Amino acid sequence: KLAGCTLFITGASRGIGKAIALKAAKDGANIVIAAKTAEPHPTLPGTIYTAAEEIEAAGGKALPCIVNVREEEQIISAVEKAVKTFGGIDILVNNASAISLTGTLETATKKVNLMMDVNVRGTYLTSKACLPHLRKSKNPHILNLSPPMNLNPVWFKNHCAYTISKYGMSMCVLGMAEEFKGEVAVNALWPKTAIHTAAMDMLGGAGIEKQCRKTDILADAAYCILTKPKSFTGNFIIDEVLLREEGVKDFDVYAIAPGHPLIPDFFLDVETDTTAVKQEGYGGAQVFKGEKTESTPAKPSGPVAETFRVIQGAMTEENVKSTQGIFQFELSGDGGGTWYIDLKTKGGSAGFGKPAAAADVVMSMSSADFVKMFTGKLKPTMAFMTGKLRIKGNMALAMKLEKMLTQLNSKL
Repeated sequence: KLAGCTLFITGASRGIGKAIALKAAKDGANIVIAAKTAEPHPTLPGTIYTAAEEIEAAGGKALPCIVNVREEEQIISAVEKAVKTFGGIDILVNNASAISLTGTLETATKKVNLMMDVNVRGTYLTSKACLPHLRKSKNPHILNLSPPMNLNPVWFKNHCAYTISKYGMSMCVLGMAEEFKGEVAVNALWPKTAIHTAAMDMLGGAGIEKQCRKTDILADAAYCILTKPKSFTGNFIIDEVLLREEGVKDFDVYAIAPGHPLIPDFFLDVETDTTAVKQEGYGGAQVFKGEKTESTPAKPSGPVAETFRVIQGAMTEENVKSTQGIFQFELSGDGGGTWYIDLKTKGGSAGFGKPAAAADVVMSMSSADFVKMFTGKLKPTMAFMTGKLRIKGNMALAMKLEKMLTQLNSKL
């Protein structure tokens, strides 16, 4: 279906961008690899040239272009080269993205600039440069790898700058879909679950891949969108839901470790199950179900109590000496209530109720997720990233507790 079509893909040297490129290459498409990695990176796989070799081997034609989307001249130069080489541009995929999952006070200005420059400004300028050529195509598409705009504050509070930058990409979909209606289709695509990429390895650490899907699921979903008529526009699409509608039944093929629990991706409340949410569905009038705040009267029994009993038994003077922090847990659900771990007072202690001294860190989560976290089934970092864990207080101490957890996991 995409034979002879020219796709301009930002960040296509690896990960999701490359997966979309390879899927289109199988049809015999022309791929412009607009990415900045020309020399091998010390830790990240692939360059624009190795990606070009894979695309050619898959049956496509490749044009590697050194493009840092922060530099408008590089974007314009690559667009001109693409038009000169392939005669036009039919599809733009805005995939290049920067991420820093840090709170407002912890996000360095250069990181804020990077995310705004790459995610919002880069998407806007690349779209602007490609649009005159896209308008000449028979079935032009712009596809942004960005989420539905969910105004639930939980998605803003832990990484405000990143959320603003990703929603900036989604706002480009919102505006351009209306502005170019009837001429160019403009849509957004976002994964339902975490996708295994080099970025995910950096965020989640070793072993995180078991809780992720392969990039293939996004490549298949992107292919479905890009082969639809240009009248299909202004949609915020979730990969799994679209593929179910297209008749896909076996999602194990996309799992890195079939049968293993998957991490839900950002910006999707658990109830979200819409394929193509139209922009009218978003805005100030949107109602959120909110986070569950009801808490069951705590009974010191069951899995939570057992977990604290083991923690108490496993504590050492060394843990207390190396951590020097008091942690309070506000748990909802079965066995919920207030619990604590004191790793500051000589000997250390853990149990039900408030700690004897003021807590340095207060963590709020469901009791079920707490048990998963303390038994190694849920990484604290991922629990925090996905909004399952809320932390108030000293973040450095919270990270120290995570270190101790890895030592305790064998006993829990």
